[in-house]
Amino acid sequence: MVKELIRQALMARENAYAPYSDYLVGASLLAGSGRIYTGCNVENASYGATNCAERTAVFKAVSEGERKISFICIVGGKRGKKPSSYAYPCGVCRQVISEFADDDTKIIVANSEDDYEVYSIKEILPFAFSKENL
Repeated sequence: MVKELIRQALMARENAYAPYSDYLVGASLLAGSGRIYTGCNVENASYGATNCAERTAVFKAVSEGERKISFICIVGGKRGKKPSSYAYPCGVCRQVISEFADDDTKIIVANSEDDYEVYSIKEILPFAFSKENL
């Protein structure tokens, strides 16, 4: 399953709209239902309106009724080059992922099908703000 998610994220990366940074990111997630959702980064001239690939994938899944992320995979790198360093989720994406994650959720950062690392949500966001804080 990990290699399939990496392949899907690499394909999603090709759809990225990144005319300002030239940094293309793709994400794929495996939802609790077993369905895969993908997303890419979408930049905007007003930088605050930019959306990351991870959040695009999560929002697509949630908009289709999903409420659980089993795995999420992120790949990124400069336009015209293969990914060569891991693209970790930003802080906002980590928080959004945590909303739909549990202790079994895995976050994969990859450069290729053979070059990747896997983390838990607690490893990348140890003190997430959650419903327990409200």
